Amino acid sequence: MEKEPRRLMNYATLAICLVLILLVYATFFQSNDTLIDSWGYRLTNSRSNLSSERINIDADGPQEFLLRRLVRGDDRVRFDFNGFSCHTDVHSEVCVVNKPVRIYSKGLTVYVPYDDQPRLERIVKPYARREDETAMKLVSPVQIVHGNSTIKPPPACNFTHNVTAVVFSSKGFTGNVFHEFNEIIIPLFITTRHFRSRLKFVITDFELWWVHKYNRVLSHLSGYDVINPDDGSVHCFPGAVVGLKYHDNLALNDSDIPGGFSMFDFKNFLKESYNLKINHVSEIRKPVLMLISRHNSRRFLNEDEMVEMMEGLGFQVTRAEPERMSNLDEFAEVVNSCSVMVGAHGAGLTNEIFLPAGAVTVQVVPLAHEWVSTNYFGGPAKAMGVRYLEYKIEPEESSLFDTYGKDHPVITDPESVISKGYYAYRSVYVDGQDLKIKLERFKKILIEAKQILKTSTPSNR
Repeated sequence: MEKEPRRLMNYATLAICLVLILLVYATFFQSNDTLIDSWGYRLTNSRSNLSSERINIDADGPQEFLLRRLVRGDDRVRFDFNGFSCHTDVHSEVCVVNKPVRIYSKGLTVYVPYDDQPRLERIVKPYARREDETAMKLVSPVQIVHGNSTIKPPPACNFTHNVTAVVFSSKGFTGNVFHEFNEIIIPLFITTRHFRSRLKFVITDFELWWVHKYNRVLSHLSGYDVINPDDGSVHCFPGAVVGLKYHDNLALNDSDIPGGFSMFDFKNFLKESYNLKINHVSEIRKPVLMLISRHNSRRFLNEDEMVEMMEGLGFQVTRAEPERMSNLDEFAEVVNSCSVMVGAHGAGLTNEIFLPAGAVTVQVVPLAHEWVSTNYFGGPAKAMGVRYLEYKIEPEESSLFDTYGKDHPVITDPESVISKGYYAYRSVYVDGQDLKIKLERFKKILIEAKQILKTSTPSNR
């Protein structure tokens, strides 16, 4: 009889040991967000009264390891050989440096001393839309001076930092929320998430309004204040990344990100950054529909009638106007409380990224907007866990029908206008078109959206 309690105690001890082993494994070997990561961010968020230089959150490893994860193939061979490598593709150019660097605001110069190599100079524009000449004209070049520095030594350090610098521009097409997410925010996440806040952002073409707008994102990716290099100072770092990695429109390729982060992880990061409460659309009792209200072009000319019809279907309707969308800290929460987002093709639909899982985006596709509608918002929605529906207008629903007439090439042959170049296309179809929706026809797509909501259930992920 005495052996029975002892046997039970042995079983309990074994069970406790197994649980401890599993916890240790989860903490140290999980590739994505870990228990340590969550603790690190809680520490970061409580730092408001501390000096930024005193923060010491453990990253995944030493600087060389973290930087090396950003380079592949031949670039990694060069990086291992001399601690410096640059990669250029259609969209972006990224240089990675595992050496002490000096960043001098005068002429935006990054000095990378290396006495065994001849002096080389390279120009990089740190904005992820290299293929677009219009955007890149707005981005200031950063000069990287790499190699022997004995003949012309770099200037002395005014400020010395103990973490990696990440240099990028806040110019380009900022002011448009699609481009802000597409070319800066998502590329920032791709490039820096695995550093676990152990880095400093050096923002060229410094736009204070942009830094304020995205302060929550910046402060969750870095444990330090951002640096405006336009102060005449020399900032010294143990290493640097110049430029941001880019994958596709509002997209992350988890096989090409250190840590294997996906759009699912990025949305969780946004939920944490903006303190979003609703995980799945089934948590919303009465369906809430957000209507993106445009003022300049691609306006809904019968918007009031559309709202009346939507409310008749049982939706609680909230209109999102440009002024309302400018305060992202507040607007992200509003979007997160919505079941359906409806809008004509335009930057406002980027906010679908804040919708809860299982919500529905309905994109109204104006004339000659098929490709951009699908590729900018339709394709990315699925990876966001959002259901996507399209409403392609008929020619009679476009203001162009009345302006040009039903037999004009603008209506019958959009390709003939597109072939004249982007600016000809833009002036007609992007800037010169408004919409008058056929209510009975559009009602069918909203009924479909409502049916999707009824059958939507949380996944086990």
